Amino acid sequence: MKFCSQCGEQVIQRIPEGDSRPRYVCEHCHTIHYQNPNIVAGVLPIWDDKVLLCRRAIEPRLGYWTLPAGFMENGESVEQAARRETVEEACALLEDLHLYAMIDVPHINQVHIFYRASMAGAEFAAGVESLEVKLFDEADIPWSELAFHTVRRTLECFFIDRRHQEFPVHTDCLSVSPPLKTT
Repeated sequence: MKFCSQCGEQVIQRIPEGDSRPRYVCEHCHTIHYQNPNIVAGVLPIWDDKVLLCRRAIEPRLGYWTLPAGFMENGESVEQAARRETVEEACALLEDLHLYAMIDVPHINQVHIFYRASMAGAEFAAGVESLEVKLFDEADIPWSELAFHTVRRTLECFFIDRRHQEFPVHTDCLSVSPPLKTT
């Protein structure tokens, strides 16, 4: 950040009085610009014991597989964002959503929240952000072609939980992610 969104003057980074973290501060109008993590909302959609994955048509990780997910918009709940992203990326409708995983990704200032849900029907298609959308059995998951560590972690938890037929809410923190393999 270089300029104040309130008055247009340059900002500096310093710890404001009464705070403990460096913030961008405008010394002209005294506005403190707080920057907070982004929330990524997504779904682990299930149909007949298969999981729906989307092959990304956009960067980052173009061509890699992911669960339908994306940034939450202002004015919507996390569940609304997860449903919207599933429609946008996979043209799929959902029912019976349950909070399933919350994964902090502090090194990129994000929190990824995934719901586990049943698909309302077998209808799905590639949306504008997907090259293709496909149902996968556990044995056919393209593990080496997954786009994000949070998706991998969510899928790993799901397949373990499914064997036990218990689906607790999982929390995790990916403090530093190792590089993903490229093919």
